[in-house]
Amino acid sequence: MSRSRKTGDAVKAAESAQKQAVMLQSSAHAAREAVVQTTRYQQAAKAAQATAQKASQAAGRALRAILSAARSLAAAMMAGGSTVLSMVLVICLIGLLIASPFGIFFSGEDSGTGYTMPEAVTMLNAEFTDRIEQIKVDNPYDELDMDNAGSAAMVANWRDVLAVYAVRTTTDAASPDEVATLTEEKLDILRQIFWDMNAISYWVETISGDKDESDTVILHITVTVKDHLQMAEEYHFTAEQKKLLEELMQPEYEELFMRLTGSYQDIALGDKEAAEIMKKLPADISEERKQVVLTAYQLLGKVNYFWGGKSLVLGWDSRWGTPMEVTAAGSSTTGTMRPFGLDCSGFVDWVFYNQSGGSYVIGHGGGASSQHSYCTDISWSDAQPGDLVFYPGDSHVGIVCGFDGNGNVLIIHCASGYNNVVVTGKSGFTSISRPAYYAD
Repeated sequence: MSRSRKTGDAVKAAESAQKQAVMLQSSAHAAREAVVQTTRYQQAAKAAQATAQKASQAAGRALRAILSAARSLAAAMMAGGSTVLSMVLVICLIGLLIASPFGIFFSGEDSGTGYTMPEAVTMLNAEFTDRIEQIKVDNPYDELDMDNAGSAAMVANWRDVLAVYAVRTTTDAASPDEVATLTEEKLDILRQIFWDMNAISYWVETISGDKDESDTVILHITVTVKDHLQMAEEYHFTAEQKKLLEELMQPEYEELFMRLTGSYQDIALGDKEAAEIMKKLPADISEERKQVVLTAYQLLGKVNYFWGGKSLVLGWDSRWGTPMEVTAAGSSTTGTMRPFGLDCSGFVDWVFYNQSGGSYVIGHGGGASSQHSYCTDISWSDAQPGDLVFYPGDSHVGIVCGFDGNGNVLIIHCASGYNNVVVTGKSGFTSISRPAYYAD
């Protein structure tokens, strides 16, 4: 067989394979499995584009689910019998996914545009919070009435916002575009959809007081939250667009959306991270204390300080980072909108709750003072990793997490001054206590 005939057969096989690949778009199950698998191997697939051989191997693993589901496509690949054809098929399949609404799951990393979806979500959350705060500044009030003006809007519909954005952008009749990358122009589209789905309105009510009482000014703020179904009607989506939208809203994609919105983080420590932490711990430390410290380090630099913030959730709490109103009294931030997180005692509670597998709350539902009451005071010379340390009057609490090179105590705590979980020295902490937890 001549070389030109072989080439012609390969081209025909590739064309046939591409047609069959297009047909796969109608298979929701195959596409669903492909997106999940492709996202898991996204980094490998991107790196693999450097050479044809790496693309065939790494992307082939990423698309194993869709290849096994599509027997005819696999047969076409085998018939071609060439690395070039395998590469064509892999690129074809990845291209189909990226060009479709499912390309939204590839937008979590900067592809050279300077924007990523998690950063865009954080930016729009901040704009949302700032708009509410500006309304409050511009309209002095005696009482504030906020309806859906915080966590409800953020937690309930960010996934809906991204799904609507993905479908609307990729299937736009006038100018369809992919959503795997995020540009300034596409960020403007996302912003418009976000505000269409989270419209803020307000009005001021003045209630006249009695003869000896002044008038009462009430500021009412409302956020009108819309879901994907409402927007499909408002944007006049076609039947095909609605099908794509419903597919994106399937439960299989929940975790992928959480990663894009920043409401999910894999907080497991890597081997190198754990090894560095262990260097600061005594060699004879008990396993229980070691696990308390390692658990505390899982949130280092990852959770905002939030006055009154508590969480008895095993692992990452999806509410962290979303704008909420500070409702606990006693802080200058009370009544303001801030990214939800933990306060100092909330952090300590989370650590012991997670280390114990959800069986123990060290403060039994109270704050730092309550946590202190379930401890026995000890001297600083007896400090061990896992012990608790307190500011005067139990105004702040942290956990001993090791010792520096000079033997000085290191403290891990969620600090308002740093607006995060940090490791510092013992400056400010005046007492140390041993939790009864270790005696149980």
